[in-house]
Amino acid sequence: MFENLRRRSTKSGLPPGTVTYVGREQSRPVTLRIIHSGPEGVQDVEPAGPEKIGGAGENADFERRMEQCAAFVDAPGLTWIDVDGLHEPQLVTRLGALFNLHPLMQEDIVHAGQRPKMDELGDALFVVLKMLRYDEEERSVTSEQVSFIIRGRCLLTFQEKAQGDVFDGVRKRLLAGGGRLAKAGPDYLMYALIDAVVDNYFVVLERMGEDIEEIEEALLTRPNPQELEKIHDLRREALFLRKFVWPLREVLARLDKGGSPFIEDATIVYMRDLYDHVIQVMDTIETFRDMLGGMMELYLSNVSLKLNETMKVLTMIATIFIPLNFLAALYGMNFSNMPELRTEYGYFVLLGGMACIVTGMVMFFRHKGWLGGAQEG
Repeated sequence: MFENLRRRSTKSGLPPGTVTYVGREQSRPVTLRIIHSGPEGVQDVEPAGPEKIGGAGENADFERRMEQCAAFVDAPGLTWIDVDGLHEPQLVTRLGALFNLHPLMQEDIVHAGQRPKMDELGDALFVVLKMLRYDEEERSVTSEQVSFIIRGRCLLTFQEKAQGDVFDGVRKRLLAGGGRLAKAGPDYLMYALIDAVVDNYFVVLERMGEDIEEIEEALLTRPNPQELEKIHDLRREALFLRKFVWPLREVLARLDKGGSPFIEDATIVYMRDLYDHVIQVMDTIETFRDMLGGMMELYLSNVSLKLNETMKVLTMIATIFIPLNFLAALYGMNFSNMPELRTEYGYFVLLGGMACIVTGMVMFFRHKGWLGGAQEG
């Protein structure tokens, strides 16, 4: 999660608006998909087997894709251009030129460490947020940056990783051609996509909740340092979730207040509902943080309790042996005129006295409740 902070130094000294990728190293090719809903119906431009998008002039596929995008700039209807992968800045530059996007907007698209925010630059609306997913193998939360740009009747989305997303449900609804999604504007499509991202937040939180319950049960039965490490990891993930979700609340609060020329009045009510969902996510994250803090205290209390129990047992053992050591030391002195030294049954009498002392002290400890027996009234 600190990758973007470490790579931020690559932009040091560059002028504002420089389109330089800052983020995780990517090996998968960048893909671009166009879905257009117009008077003739819904078009899915080459949905199967998207080719690699190389740099400008590197291959014919790049130029052909740019021509396809240019054809939909001012086309009637709704156009969704979805780019998976940010590690080809020249693609963002060309799209920025086609759609007349502000240089600062292009710079923020390829900077994968952006804080969720909303900007209106020129004749375009820019929204950036984090898409979260739960890695079942690593049992951890992964994040990637997603940018949304409304320009005219087009919606452009830029995803950090070219390895899948949470938008399949929206794509199927859009390709089906029915309902509000295919007939509304890009603002409603952006709402539907953000709603899919926020809904997946609940899925991530549900899996985190299961992990928390599992650790909590382990703490009550068999606390160990491994559980403490898991608690620390979960607390760190909860902290980063809060960092990603808290600014999103501010973004949606601005969108549902209206006044933006890019958001229709009919879409505002949906944005307000989405804002309520983000508030629920925030409440759940805060609850998890409190639970994890309590679990940390529970672990430390259990460790302290076990240490106290061990020290109590050792103290009682040492206390029992104090009078025995005294008697053994007393009769171990080498004085020739020592009384009882030559008594016929002195050895057995001494052992019996030691046994009586041990029995009496154990009964006294039990009476006090120090050995788990009855408490003194």
